[in-house]
Amino acid sequence: MPTRKVRRLDAKLLMPSPSTTMDKYKGQQVSGSLGDTIAFLDGILGINEDFTVRKFNVFGQFPAAIMFFSCMVNQDSVNSDIMKALMYTPPHLIGRSIETNQLSDVIMNDSLYHSKSSLQGELTALVECILRGDTVIAVDGMKESIIITTRSVEKRSIEQPATEQVIRGPREGFIEPLGTNISLIRYRLQSPDLRIQTMEIGRRTKSKVAVCYMDGITNPALVEEVHNRLSKIDIDTVLDSGYLEQFIEDNHYSPFPQVQYTERPDKVVANLAEGRVSILVDGSPLALVVPTVFNQFYQTVEDYTERFLLMSSIRFARLIALVFSLVFPSLYVSIISYNPELIPTDFAVAVAGGRAGVPFPAVIEVIIIEISMEVLREATIRLPQQVGGALSIVGVLVVGQAAVAAGFASPITVVIIALTTIGSFATPAYNAALALRLLRFPLIILAGTFGLYGVMIGLILIANHLLSLKSFGVPYLSPLIPVDFQGLKDLLIRGPLWLMNKRPSFLDPVEETRVSESKFDELKKTSKNVLDPLNDKSE
Repeated sequence: MPTRKVRRLDAKLLMPSPSTTMDKYKGQQVSGSLGDTIAFLDGILGINEDFTVRKFNVFGQFPAAIMFFSCMVNQDSVNSDIMKALMYTPPHLIGRSIETNQLSDVIMNDSLYHSKSSLQGELTALVECILRGDTVIAVDGMKESIIITTRSVEKRSIEQPATEQVIRGPREGFIEPLGTNISLIRYRLQSPDLRIQTMEIGRRTKSKVAVCYMDGITNPALVEEVHNRLSKIDIDTVLDSGYLEQFIEDNHYSPFPQVQYTERPDKVVANLAEGRVSILVDGSPLALVVPTVFNQFYQTVEDYTERFLLMSSIRFARLIALVFSLVFPSLYVSIISYNPELIPTDFAVAVAGGRAGVPFPAVIEVIIIEISMEVLREATIRLPQQVGGALSIVGVLVVGQAAVAAGFASPITVVIIALTTIGSFATPAYNAALALRLLRFPLIILAGTFGLYGVMIGLILIANHLLSLKSFGVPYLSPLIPVDFQGLKDLLIRGPLWLMNKRPSFLDPVEETRVSESKFDELKKTSKNVLDPLNDKSE
């Protein structure tokens, strides 16, 4: 008996998958028989508890059925705007004879209270519409069924982005539904030139993907290349925009991200206005922006909402922290192990005294502390928010102090690693900071093996790799290499907005001008200090 049960289970597992069944019926049309249509849809979807088939009579005389997933539709809309409208004959049609061949026109034009409705005659398309959350109405005698958009899925409210918080700037962030995210973009970019093209990717999930760009600004070749790369993705499930990112990037083995992601609608709009393309996925709160260059990863929204003098200094400090987070531990290891004469004598004596009881070489000590910090960081992210903050404080204070007291690490090493960690936190983009954290370890090993020569070799290899990277054909270190003088105004520092009057040339935009110089000059000439007490009031 147990053997028979196992065989029955195996037989069920070997039944054709829904996608195979759909392929078998591809192209088959609605026959016009209500019973056949219900039997087909019920055979594909009827195993589900939430699949609803409700029979009724259109205008009291034509047999029909309405089919939908009860958990994905707006029940009030189905009851009042659809069923109530179809079960009663419109007042202006009472007493008039309606033929079956006229029924579709009467329903669509005279009876149905819904703006998003269409006719569909392919059976497999009806299944796909129901799976998306639409409602299907099949009428006996009609060779086309009616598709009505009634999708209503519970979603979280629009909140401030958790990963890209700002002091000055909008507080709205993307959420999971694609329609809401597109509305947030259109709210900020009310231009007829905004183009949004959609496609479906994922054999199983049928995830809706939107490609956004500005007509008249974005290079058409870039838009075509984005569509080309997306159309060649063949995967069964797409649950987040990160799935697409891994397919469309140029170098799949580089630690550096070649596609930028963001939760901020204002950031997407700013990139669209420069000539980039944004990719959004239904179900993901993160939008992709292509092409991407390295300097985008240490820029924030506040760089442009605040005055340029203040934010230029902050950006420069952020860039220094980024460099320090990469090379600080390896410099420490190389100097302590090979070149202690490079540091002042008093400081060298203090460092030697702190390391007196440590049994490990500097390179092993730094690697151990670095790995410990990475474990603590990961634990802090994965634990609940209420516990994560306490763990980070306990981990840094208690574990660090215990390691020093036990002689496993010197105080100067703990300070160096702490400063390095703080520097990595100053990098706004998480994926870029993760790449730098990963590259710290080979640099530390090179420093422990060859000293300062090893550090220089590692930095040269990293620089060479950065020079070889491209994102959709754009050199990764643009506008530094190749040199673009217009782009240099927004590289190390943030220039005044009125001087950044051209869009980045490496994007090859159709329209280059962003700020009108003549209008700004006119503004300066016509500006008056109308409330200056030294002005002659009689004039």
